[in-house]
Amino acid sequence: MTALGDLIEIDDETVLVRGQELDVEHGRPDVANALVHRVGDTLVLVDTGVTAAFRAALREAADRVGPWSRALVLTTHGHLDHVGNNDLADELGVPAEHYVPAPDLDQMRDPAGYWVRSFERIAGLAPLPAPPALAGRVVSLFEPMRPFGATTRTYEERPLERIRIGSTRFTGWTFADGAVRVLRSQGHCAGHVIVHLSDCGILHLSDEGNGPCGAMVDADQLKIQTVLGAVALLFEEGGAALLTDGHTFAVRRGAEVVSYLDGLLEQATALQEAALTLTGESRQIRPGAFATRYAEAAAGLGGGGANPNTMFTAMTAVNQLRELGLRPESGGGDAPWSRPALRNPAPPDGP
Repeated sequence: MTALGDLIEIDDETVLVRGQELDVEHGRPDVANALVHRVGDTLVLVDTGVTAAFRAALREAADRVGPWSRALVLTTHGHLDHVGNNDLADELGVPAEHYVPAPDLDQMRDPAGYWVRSFERIAGLAPLPAPPALAGRVVSLFEPMRPFGATTRTYEERPLERIRIGSTRFTGWTFADGAVRVLRSQGHCAGHVIVHLSDCGILHLSDEGNGPCGAMVDADQLKIQTVLGAVALLFEEGGAALLTDGHTFAVRRGAEVVSYLDGLLEQATALQEAALTLTGESRQIRPGAFATRYAEAAAGLGGGGANPNTMFTAMTAVNQLRELGLRPESGGGDAPWSRPALRNPAPPDGP
């Protein structure tokens, strides 16, 4: 039985540090998995999780993969469960660099505001506290919260590079003489990146694999599904050998990866088909009733994603309604949604 902070050794120079699932009811934060890797004399940390216990596990993993004389800390995105120990870069006793995605800076500086915006979309859809209270409760779980350190910069301060792995093309940034590749994906949230460690063959998907459909206010369903397809191709061609991510606590290999990613894409199409069936020919849809039935469909398809719970499922359901082209008719909590009337625009005023 594995637990928070357990070290999963991948090879002599690479360790996956195990996180844990969210449990708001019992006051337990989710903690994202982190990768600890050494390439040459450089220690590479991919995400830093949160909590003092996880911080200690990161230090233990760093000692295990040593020796190293410099450090590179890479943040995949700005969510609380990935960034709480980022200032560890300042305490490693060696020259260090730390990079975060620029589109996620606002949520890292004001996490409560980001979560209020996310929860406002589901007010009245599920038996949850009001958005400010729920956001405060969630954010308070993640302590200590140190997303920035003395060396923190944004990836976007570096020139954007074209990166090709086999026949798959990305844009992003390279480090450690090209052995570390940070690839833009931006599906799970606005700034999300994935990380390719070429010397050990790992592709770290972080939270792009949390499920076939995104939940967050800044999620992009098309980008999620595009990156899942691109990564599947990368593995089919042998451009990577091992897949890790932020929350499933697994190290997947070879053909298993392709099957897993294809399964997520199949769930995405099946969930959209289920959503179409649920909306049917109805002129108006009550999002609360839709969210309940959508959760049942997602559970039946195994498409609940990481940390399945009422909160995230309702958020995903709202995103799915928007994907189908529906929009709320007013700002009320469970106001009906409908498809906008297809009317040609009025002619402009004037002669």
